[in-house]
Amino acid sequence: MELTPRLQRIADWIRPGARIADVGTDHAYLPVWLRQQDRVSFAIASDLRKGPLEHAKETGRIYGIDRIDFRLCDGLAGISPEEVDTVVIAGMGSETICSILAAAPWTANGNHTLLLEPQSHTDRLRLFLSQNGYRIIRECLVYDRGTIYPVMEVTAGNEALTLGQLWGGAKLLHDPLGDRYIIETMIRLQGAVAGLNRSTKEKDQQRAEELRDILTALLQMREEWRHANCQTN
Repeated sequence: MELTPRLQRIADWIRPGARIADVGTDHAYLPVWLRQQDRVSFAIASDLRKGPLEHAKETGRIYGIDRIDFRLCDGLAGISPEEVDTVVIAGMGSETICSILAAAPWTANGNHTLLLEPQSHTDRLRLFLSQNGYRIIRECLVYDRGTIYPVMEVTAGNEALTLGQLWGGAKLLHDPLGDRYIIETMIRLQGAVAGLNRSTKEKDQQRAEELRDILTALLQMREEWRHANCQTN
């Protein structure tokens, strides 16, 4: 079995012998690969829907993998903190990841490593983490099928993030894809500002001003990245 680049990065960050929960496992490619490589001692593959969980079980059967517990549950509702030391939540929107973590406050008790790979609105996830007792230990960008995805390793802690870090990355100063990530984020925000500028509503003008502040912060982040990576052109 070969993992996608983003799942492979998550797999590379999981310590040998870990006990993991893969939330929203879909086809269970990650836990099956980890057990196939004997990288983890135990894995829970959970999903909210019966269909994907059946697909996950079939993947386990095809590859003859044992020591994976397949569970039908909403987020971490069916998983106790004593069972695992590592929680993977990948391939979901940031709002969904935030709601899963908020419903399981034990994920911020300092005994668990979280590996998160949001699909959208990553600024909202970084903000939630900084406001709810989590700290981003490391962060990287992965290019996968035409899209750049951020991957984060998170644990308990206190961390204040600047506006630029919320949008441009908390730990991406030396990431090779950091400049491209910031530029793509700025392009999206500039499009949003252009749309808001066509509105006469006061709330839209206020939002446009907020986005302009973010763009200014991202320009500063880009300069910091370029300086850190010795690019002067």
